[in-house]
Amino acid sequence: MSNQGAIDVDRRGVIDADLTANPANFTALTPLTFLDWAERAYPTHTAVIYGQRRYDWRAFGARSRALASALSRRGVRPGHTVAVLCPNLPEMLEAHFGVPLAGAMLNPLNIRLDAETIAFMLGHGEAKVLLVDGEFAGVARAALDLMPGERPLVVDIIDPAHLPTEPIGTLDYEALLAEGDPTWAGVAVSDEWQAISLSYTSGTTGDPKGVVYHHRGAYLSSLGNMLAWGMRGQPVYLWTLPMFHCDGWCFTWSLAALGGTHVCLRHVSAPAVAEAIKAAGVTHFCGAPTIMTLLIHAQIPLEGGARPIEMLTAAAPPPAAVIEAMEAMGVHVTHVYGLTEVYGPATVCAPQPAWSQRPAAERAALTARQGVPYVTLEGLQVCDPITLAPLPWDGESLGEVMMRGNMVAKGYLKNPRATAEAFAGGWFHSGDLGVTHPDGYIELKDRSKDIIISGGENISTIEVEGVLYRHPAVLEAAVVAKPHEFWGEVPCAFVTLRPDMQASEAELITHCRAHLAHFKAPKVVVFGPLPKTSTGKVQKAVLRARLAGGE
Repeated sequence: MSNQGAIDVDRRGVIDADLTANPANFTALTPLTFLDWAERAYPTHTAVIYGQRRYDWRAFGARSRALASALSRRGVRPGHTVAVLCPNLPEMLEAHFGVPLAGAMLNPLNIRLDAETIAFMLGHGEAKVLLVDGEFAGVARAALDLMPGERPLVVDIIDPAHLPTEPIGTLDYEALLAEGDPTWAGVAVSDEWQAISLSYTSGTTGDPKGVVYHHRGAYLSSLGNMLAWGMRGQPVYLWTLPMFHCDGWCFTWSLAALGGTHVCLRHVSAPAVAEAIKAAGVTHFCGAPTIMTLLIHAQIPLEGGARPIEMLTAAAPPPAAVIEAMEAMGVHVTHVYGLTEVYGPATVCAPQPAWSQRPAAERAALTARQGVPYVTLEGLQVCDPITLAPLPWDGESLGEVMMRGNMVAKGYLKNPRATAEAFAGGWFHSGDLGVTHPDGYIELKDRSKDIIISGGENISTIEVEGVLYRHPAVLEAAVVAKPHEFWGEVPCAFVTLRPDMQASEAELITHCRAHLAHFKAPKVVVFGPLPKTSTGKVQKAVLRARLAGGE
């Protein structure tokens, strides 16, 4: 049988040897084709809403193409980088099509970064153009002053809805668009491995690493989002997730493939979210668990349609208690997991029909797992980090989560060592520790750097945090390792209480001991606000530093 199989393979090779790719049967995958489709299928449907501004898909496409044409006329070429320092505005959406249509690589900059870090990114990415929203002119000017050598062309984005700021650029954004051709088709993408975007990691240790995305990965991630979330029709999507973070998890492109509507927000607050949902008929939004906490604490009714509003959450594993509270508000939560290196979300906790019959708390606990791979991610496994051998699906064997496939980025810009380390053995090493349950769903237990080893026993900070969140007085919680002379490390909890409630250290420790093995319960509780990154992740490195400093 094995010999016959070999003969069959050889015959197939001979039979189709003269069948090669040509324009009739092969086109490089790129999410830019989604814009062509939206312009053709839904030209008069609303594409973007921002305050009093409205653009349909025909107008949005014309503006995006004018941007591409103008950048090209200004000397931007394939292989160049165009950086954008801008909140969730229509101009940021236009840049996600206009910059790659010019053949260039888009570099969305984190609007909460300091001038020194922005200067590093502009120099490291060799930005030829910098689009700057007026709110961030000050930090942009300071960053440009820190840059050695040639500076990029600076273009001011002027938002009439925002307080005026002194321009720092050579021209403004609308003037740049006026230089372009709104009918320009753009630079053809002949190689789907071509870079489309540059996203920098947080850089908590050393300089940030520049993660390079390719057109193929962006295309498949955009479609993967839609399939994982069950998006259909023409969704109305509210931008509570920063577009600078992994290109807004690629939803910047996904909505065009559905002819949906983007609802932009400059600043995210509970009242702004509630008003946008009511005024625009929002059906979908994304965000970290901190967004859920914000909405739960505000206790503002979310007036959606007859169906539940859909929320996609990631960044940090959501406590089951938070998911349960969101469901009570009429928001259906879908939990996804990923990293910058995989375009944002790459796994989904796909709900099973039988879960609907479970009690709310049990259903929320199942939903809090990281789940199964996107259909567009070819490989996902929890394995031994040394041998790369897959670990048993027993819900107990702890290993590193690894991924492979088309949704993994090209690598790190100008950093071959980091790229080789991250892709060692043909897998992307996430640095996250987890287990695989018997049903095939993975569950994170911690970052490899966050796991607490106390007296030789592993303690998952995520598990302890989940118990803390079930205390009625706890608004937010984070657990880190505190050095201990005898045990080596013990859990220390940092807790933010609800403004209208009180709880003592002893009360919270007793609460944890009632639901956990006693060695897992925090030995110390520190009260106060938690430091967070711009994407809502708690900065545990800062908390560990506080402990090292004697707090």
